[in-house]
Amino acid sequence: MELKDFIAGNYKEQYKYSSFSPNKINHTFTWNDAQINVLLEEANILLGQLNAYTLIVPNVDLFVQMHITKEANTSSRIEGTKTEMDEALMEKESIDPERRDDWEEVQNYIKAMNDAIESLKTLPISKRLIKQTHEQLLSGVRGEMKQPGTFRISQNWIGGSNLSNAFYIPPHQDEVEELMSDLESFIHNEELNVPHLIKLAIVHYQFETIHPFLDGNGRIGRLLITLYLVSNNLLQHPSLYLSDFFERHKGAYYDALTVVRSSNDLVHWVKFFLTAVIETSKSSIETFNGILELKTEIDKKLFEFGKKAQNAQKILNYLYGHPVINVKIAMEILDVSAKTAGILLKDFEEQEILVEFTGFQRNKSFVFERYLELF
Repeated sequence: MELKDFIAGNYKEQYKYSSFSPNKINHTFTWNDAQINVLLEEANILLGQLNAYTLIVPNVDLFVQMHITKEANTSSRIEGTKTEMDEALMEKESIDPERRDDWEEVQNYIKAMNDAIESLKTLPISKRLIKQTHEQLLSGVRGEMKQPGTFRISQNWIGGSNLSNAFYIPPHQDEVEELMSDLESFIHNEELNVPHLIKLAIVHYQFETIHPFLDGNGRIGRLLITLYLVSNNLLQHPSLYLSDFFERHKGAYYDALTVVRSSNDLVHWVKFFLTAVIETSKSSIETFNGILELKTEIDKKLFEFGKKAQNAQKILNYLYGHPVINVKIAMEILDVSAKTAGILLKDFEEQEILVEFTGFQRNKSFVFERYLELF
C-alpha cells in the first residue's frame, strides 16, 4: 500500500457516542515521496553515528542511565507531571511532599524502562512485554486504579470531561485485543520489507490510536520507540529518546497524530517522526561529545586527590548515573564514616566538580552541575 493511499479507519456508532475504529496495519507500505527518502537516509546515518558513540564511550551504561532519567522525566511531563530533572535525581525524602506523587511516577517510568530493556534479552516486543511494562509504570501511583498491566475493558477517551465532549474516542474495548495482535504481528513481520524507522513511525501512530490502556498510553507508546530500536539492533544501548522533541513540539506532535485519523495523512506523520529522529540524534550526539570532553577534564582533576583518588573515582562513577549526592550516599558507596565522606565531598567542591545547593550547614546536598546541564 502507498502511504498516501492509507485509510486510517472509520467511526463506529456506539451507545450515545462514536468511537474510531482503526484499520489494521500488518501489510507492506511503499511511497514515491522523495522527501521521505531524504529524511530516512539522514535519520539512518545519524542513528548509526549515535550508535557508534555508545560503543566507544567508556562505561557507557553510566551515561545511558541519565538519558533514561531524562526520558522518564520528559515523557511524564508531557502527561502533566511537574517534576524537574534535578528533582527526579533526588531521594524521596528530599522532595516536597506536595510533589512526591509526580516524583513517584517518574521513578516508576525509570524502573519500567530499565526492566523492559533487560526483558528484551529473553522476551520480544509483544503484548506480554507491553502489559508487563505498563503494570510496572502504574503500580503504586495515581494510575494504580486504572487496571495496570491489563488492556482496557471499558471505553476511554482523550480530551474533554466525558464521551459527549471528548476530543478523540479510541476504538471500542472489544476491538483492542485483535488490534494489538495485529500491531504485534506487524512489528515482527519480516516479509514486509518496510524500513525500520518507517515501520516504527507507523507502530507509534497505531499504538496511540488504539490507546489500549485506561491510563499511561502516551508514556508506554513513547517507551516502545526505544525498545524497538534496541530489539532490532539499530542501537546497542538505549540512547535515543524522542520525548524531548515531542514535548518541545507538543502541539505539532498531537496534530500530526490527529491528522492521520482525520485526513488519512500518514505521510505527514512519517515525515514528522523522521524529523524527530534526526533532531534528537543530533542532540544526543552533542551530549555524548560534551560527556567525553567533561570526562577528560575531570579525569585530570582526579590526580589532585592523591591517595583519595580511588574513592574519588567510585564517587565519580556514581555521579555519572546520579549527579546528586550527599554524605549519606557517599558513606554507603565507600563504606566509610560520615567524616571521611564529608571531607571527600568537600574536596570535590573545592575542585569545582560539585556544587552545594541546599545552603545548609548540615545535611548538605551536592550536584554535578556541569554534567547535569548536558542533559
